[in-house]
Amino acid sequence: MPAYSLNDLAAFATVAGQGSYTRAAAALGTSKSNLSHTIRRLETALGYRLLQRTSRSVAPTEAGEALLATLAPALETISAVLDDLDRNHDQVTGTLRITATRQAYEAVIQPMLADFLSDHPRAVVEVLVDYAYRDIVADRLDAGIRLGEKLEQDMVALRVGPDLRMAVVAAPSYLTAKRAPVRHPHDLLAHRCINYRMVRAGTIYAWEFEQAGRALDVQVPGPLIFNDPELMLAAALDGLGVGYLLDHEVAPHVEAGRLVRLLADWTPPFPGFHLYYPSRRQMRPILRAFIDRLRQGRQDGSAPSG
Repeated sequence: MPAYSLNDLAAFATVAGQGSYTRAAAALGTSKSNLSHTIRRLETALGYRLLQRTSRSVAPTEAGEALLATLAPALETISAVLDDLDRNHDQVTGTLRITATRQAYEAVIQPMLADFLSDHPRAVVEVLVDYAYRDIVADRLDAGIRLGEKLEQDMVALRVGPDLRMAVVAAPSYLTAKRAPVRHPHDLLAHRCINYRMVRAGTIYAWEFEQAGRALDVQVPGPLIFNDPELMLAAALDGLGVGYLLDHEVAPHVEAGRLVRLLADWTPPFPGFHLYYPSRRQMRPILRAFIDRLRQGRQDGSAPSG
């Protein structure tokens, strides 16, 4: 590690530019003696003199001129970037990167997206559809939307949707052919079920049930495994097996008679979608604006019902 810092180099550039320790000290908000000590420390660390001092002025040595030729443009670039960051500190600009499941996108983001982009024309929203839980810090994401019960404890979480329910469903054609009754979750062990693979965990999801406070997980059998709920729904509609999907996604098909709901008394509501992010401190303006728009949507009643 060098025995000097960027601040030491900036101090040298200021003295060289001002041609005076007195004027440079005033510009930097420090004392002349502290500034002289800084330059001596820098010269000692580098092993050569940078400034030639006379009774009337200060000028760079040949070595100082060589250093200044590279250092000055670099400091100007850093200064310009910092000025630009300061100007944009409260402006909603840049790219907001969010991870969400397709269901979370359709339920939470899609209804407010047009208004958000209209209000903030310099904003870019990048949605990464993924069904696994993402480490948003490691993956350089701004936020994620997942089910509230699945979130890590160290995340800041904001509820952005109503409670949800799961639904066990099957096509009438499947039930007619199978005929085995389904009155208890364990009855599913005699059926062909459509399973969901949690890719990142590398496991098959166990269907979760609850009745009168009693929780029950069932690892169901079946010839089909997907990692996309949309394909699972299509397979259930095709009569290929029993599906386990979000209630509001299957509701239109249940109402139309294309699917039959099973075990309704074993699938109570659970916490719905939450937006999660790592810290409230130094939040990017674009994320703050996005959260404000989500809150406004919930107050206006525009969030979809589960």
